[in-house]
Amino acid sequence: MQVLTPVLAGLGTGLSLIVAIGAQNAFVLRQGIRREHVLPVVAICAVSDAVLIALGVGGVGGVIQLWPGALSLVGWAGGLFLICYGLLAARRALRSTAQLDPEGSSAAGSLRVAVLTCLAFTWLNPHVYLDTVLLLGTVATGWGAARWWFAAGAVTASALWFGGLGFGARLLRGFFTRPSSWRLLDGLIAATMTALGAVLLTGATG
Repeated sequence: MQVLTPVLAGLGTGLSLIVAIGAQNAFVLRQGIRREHVLPVVAICAVSDAVLIALGVGGVGGVIQLWPGALSLVGWAGGLFLICYGLLAARRALRSTAQLDPEGSSAAGSLRVAVLTCLAFTWLNPHVYLDTVLLLGTVATGWGAARWWFAAGAVTASALWFGGLGFGARLLRGFFTRPSSWRLLDGLIAATMTALGAVLLTGATG
């Protein structure tokens, strides 16, 4: 029971931070619907979160607080990346006639591109460091000796969420057999990416 309490606290806190509309989640959802390299994408997201959470619980968050310029640099890079990706999604929304056939096959994209894109979404977002390293790390400190059990709960939350999002997205494939559905999704992704990119650039310049 003493172990279960911090694990559940970490699970709940982790889910509250991860389950939100964002660039990384939108990318995982799109990969899941198309069934393109879902396992490596989900693995990258979950493992990256585990590393960042461990760094936060281990005390690295204090280093980031002492060097706020690091987050500004990440903000600039991440903001530009998100805006470029948003523009590409907007072009797909305006021009694409892509769809999934009834058998569920689709033209698979490059594994290398999927991996690099996923890494960029994960590591070029300063909010990821604020949420996992600083916030979760700070909350975990309050659990004292049980802080690593709290971290285990947060890591579990990340794995469950990204696994469910990536592999559960196939349930939406019927809806995405129509090109208009893809245009709608890409339009929403374009709006999300460009808006988040603008927010990051504004924060980096402030």
